[in-house]
Amino acid sequence: MVPLDRPIKFEDVDAANIVFFARFLNYAHEAMERFFAPLEGGYARLILERRIGLPAVRVEADYAAPARYGETLRIETSVVHLGRRSATFRYRMVRAHDGVLSAELRHTVVTTDLVQLVSVPMPDDVRALLRAHLESEQAPAGAGQRA
Repeated sequence: MVPLDRPIKFEDVDAANIVFFARFLNYAHEAMERFFAPLEGGYARLILERRIGLPAVRVEADYAAPARYGETLRIETSVVHLGRRSATFRYRMVRAHDGVLSAELRHTVVTTDLVQLVSVPMPDDVRALLRAHLESEQAPAGAGQRA
């Protein structure tokens, strides 16, 4: 699990002073960028130099409790599925001040060559990082052998 503490900014909330539901997708992407920080050059090098992308093919979101301007969300990023070309991230977004779950998202990505815009096998360093954060209770025997 890779944590990210994300303060909620004024621009993130709606007229009810709670985080606008679509912002949680932005938070998930920020957490994914943080997740790839251990790679040489981080997420930016993966995209801009290596030209390997991880576009979303599926996103699911469950909202449990509101989060408000001025609070901080602790985003806990883990991997719940690892295939040959795809992976599914899980983002648990917990209010830092009281530990209450605000939202949980699952985000499936497919490893993509950004020049040809085709799916490609996952690079070894990307796979190793994902595997290091694979939730063991979600990892069936042979996970990583599937597409």
